[in-house]
This record gives sequence, structure tokens and C-alpha cells, in this order.
Amino acid sequence: MEKVRKMVNQIAYTPPQDRLHTLSTLQLSLIPLLSLASTLYGVVIPFRHRLYQLGLLHKDRLPVPVISVGNLTWGGNGKTPMVEFLAVWLADAGISPLILTRGYGGADEAKMLQRHLNGTPVKIGIGANRAATAACVLKRYGHIRPCKHGNTDLERLLSDDRKGNSSYSGQIGFAILDDGMQHISLWRDIEIVMVNAMIPWGNHQLIPLGPLREPLTALLRADLVVIHHADMVSEKDIEAIASEIRKVKKSLPIFLSRLMPLYFLKAGNMSCKLALMNICNTLILCVSAIGSADSFVERIKKLGPAYVDRLDFSDHHLFQAKDIDMIRTRLGNLQSEFAMKPVVVVTEKDYDRAPEVLKYLDPYEVLVLCSSLQIIPHKGNTEDSFKKCLWQHLEISNKV
Repeated sequence: MEKVRKMVNQIAYTPPQDRLHTLSTLQLSLIPLLSLASTLYGVVIPFRHRLYQLGLLHKDRLPVPVISVGNLTWGGNGKTPMVEFLAVWLADAGISPLILTRGYGGADEAKMLQRHLNGTPVKIGIGANRAATAACVLKRYGHIRPCKHGNTDLERLLSDDRKGNSSYSGQIGFAILDDGMQHISLWRDIEIVMVNAMIPWGNHQLIPLGPLREPLTALLRADLVVIHHADMVSEKDIEAIASEIRKVKKSLPIFLSRLMPLYFLKAGNMSCKLALMNICNTLILCVSAIGSADSFVERIKKLGPAYVDRLDFSDHHLFQAKDIDMIRTRLGNLQSEFAMKPVVVVTEKDYDRAPEVLKYLDPYEVLVLCSSLQIIPHKGNTEDSFKKCLWQHLEISNKV
């Protein structure tokens, strides 16, 4: 199954004009079947939206403002880091947000969020039915409605001295919908769409032939777009992506973001933090099963190791014994070639998906890279203007 996923993923990110000299014969033989499936999928999407528009399918509405963070393509777009960014911002302002996540792929994102947000007023609800999950949490903690006065006004949310206020920490003030763009059964007040700057649209085809979960016209539903991993591409690439977005919706605010490496944790002892400089001049093997492995590897390279090798698996892959054997073989080969002991580096999501499995890599050290999302100032758009834009959309929706 892992081989099939990799083959389909390569097809999805290969332009049609490059298929003949890039793809294998087996991959080329799969294209007609994938194309048929994509065509059928393209028929179902607008039909489903139409059923909701006509009221034939029910949309649930929560008693608190809902911020949806989603994307148009599969994986690697920075949705979960953005969810954490929003949760921390609201929690620092004295508002208790509820994160709603489906817990897909071993609930790796949820575990990472729980560790990062431990000790804050942020609540995390896990379940495929986000409305039912929200109802349970709201019943337990109660909710408030942020208003234009008191401790939740715009000035307080944007001020530098907001930390430490916990006046609303017991009750839910906002819901943040992780991977919410296609979860249209739940009403949202703000739609944030994340775009991966390194591989924005793939071959522009719908899944499974391409990576698109919806056509680009779905950007008409967006309130803000954030181009993620923007620091990994050129200004020309950024402008090309922004141009495509504006062709769909000219007035759409566009912001840039990146993942900022913070420190390493030692696998098996997650309370032990190590400085980023610890891997300087070392031999590194990056092991990942995420949507944007290239960005992970490139960030590790920038930290100054002597050499970086990589083993990539498909997004949300669950590591098994044969995978560990493959990793150990690669580590042994690297040690023989370079006459030094390599270090394994994984992402937090990969560690949280299979912490026990990675212990079988002893005696090799396994480090877990921890990062956080940052808004990159660009053409007058800053972190403050991003937050202000969010609040203005909430005002328009009469939620604050």
C-alpha cells in the first residue's frame, strides 16, 4: 500500500507534459483509472454543496464563533501549526478556545497540540463528527460570546501586555476547526485557507489523479489565504501563487507564513530539550511521514549538519517493523560510509504517531524537531494585520 501511495503522489505532482519521461510504465497505466475517479469526484463535490445550499442537508451552528483552518490539497500545508498559532493568540488574550480535530492518522496532530498547549485554557475535542464533539465540550465547560467590550476587545487581542489574563479560561469563547474547509456540515464564521508554497496545486487535477480536494474556485469561500513555507521559495514563486489566487478572488487578503525551528526533544524523554546547534557538523538521517517532507529536510540542512540523508514515507504512515529494519539498514550504511554515527531526526507528528516503534532504533539517537508557525511580514501584511483582519471578519459576521 505504501508503494501505491508513493506512485499516486508522484503522479499528482507531475505536470502532464512531463509524464512520459518521469513516470514508470505502471504509473502511466494507472492514469486512465485515476482520471475516471477524479471525474466522478468532480461531479460529487458541487452536488454535495448544492444539497447544503438547498437545505436538504443540515448545517450545524455552534453558539460561539468558528474559525476554520483548511486547504485545497492533501497534506503539508501548515493547518495544524496555524490552529496552534490561533489557539495561543486567543488563550493569551484571556479567551478559552476549543480546537476541533478529527484525530486522523493516529491522532498525531492532536497529541502534538495537547503537549504544546498543556497548562493553557485551550480545550481539544477529538472526533470525526465535529458538531457532536463540540456539543459535549460546550456542555461540560459552558461558553461565552466574545463582545466588543471588556477583556476581549480588539485592542486587548492586539496588545503586548495581554498575557496572564485568564478571566474567561473556564468557558469556551471560540472554536477552531482543524482541517475544516471540506467539513461543510459545520457553519464557520471565518475560512482560512493554507497553501503550500513549495507544491501549491500539483498537476491542478482533483484527487486521486491530482492533489486537489476541490477546484481552485473553492477559494471564493475563503476569507484569508496564508501561503505557508513561503521562506522556502523565491519572491517570483510567491507572486505566481498570489496571482492564481487573485484570478479566483481579487479581494482576498494574502499572508505568508513559515515554520520556525525552536529546539529538539529526545525521543523517549520528551522533557529533555536540546538546542538546534546540537546537530552542527553531525551526520543526520531525516525520517518523515508528512505531507511536505522537502520543507522538513531543507530546514534541517539550514541548521548546519555535516550531511543530511532522508527516508520519506507517505503522509500519516504508521511505522512498522519492516520500516524500522529499513531505517536501521540505512543508518548502518551511513555509518560505514562516513565513519561516524548518524543521528535520526523526525518531526513531532511522526514521533507522536509511533513513539514506541522508534525506540527500536537503539543505539542510534532519535531527535524530535519542534517548530512553531510565524507570520512573515510581506508588503505591509504583518502578524498584527493578520490578527486585525481576522477580527474584522468576525465583526462583519456579527459574532463580536
